[in-house]
Amino acid sequence: MIQIQSFFRFKPDWYRIEEARGLILPYYRLLRSVLKDKPHLRKCLTRCRHCQIYFFTHPRNAGRSDLGCPFGCRQVHRRKSAIKRSTAYYKTPEGKIKKRQLTARRNAPPLSVSSPDEETIHSCEYGVLTTTIFHIRLTTSLIEGRTVGLEEVTGMIDHILRQLSMDKGVKMPYFRSGQHNKPP
Repeated sequence: MIQIQSFFRFKPDWYRIEEARGLILPYYRLLRSVLKDKPHLRKCLTRCRHCQIYFFTHPRNAGRSDLGCPFGCRQVHRRKSAIKRSTAYYKTPEGKIKKRQLTARRNAPPLSVSSPDEETIHSCEYGVLTTTIFHIRLTTSLIEGRTVGLEEVTGMIDHILRQLSMDKGVKMPYFRSGQHNKPP
């Protein structure tokens, strides 16, 4: 999932590009195998409202069609909505006063208060997005039928990303969009 997220672009067919397709097919095979072993999770399977990719959601969100995928659509929609709300608010008279106060406080030293969850997430060695960690935690909890802690998830992510491949087959070149692999 973390590797798939590196190919995300806010376009409806982002996962159909050549580079991402090699990761999406195993992802869909994994979804099918989980549904085969645990058919009660079928109600938790939903599609992203923007890009139409399938993903698991929390049982309380089952049946909803307005959800964004954890690969990036959810974050982009949240960010755009927040920008729209804040610009509308700061155009009001109360918002203009509040904005002046915030601008005046900008150079004040920051107060650092972090929750244990944030400390756990920041202890993840590989800089995985917070929403990705929470989605992996939710999906793992659904599959295992128990509550999985953040420490377990961050430890699992660190362990997986630290592993070296034992594949002796032909390696596919790894590159992110925007960077072109040119032969030497």
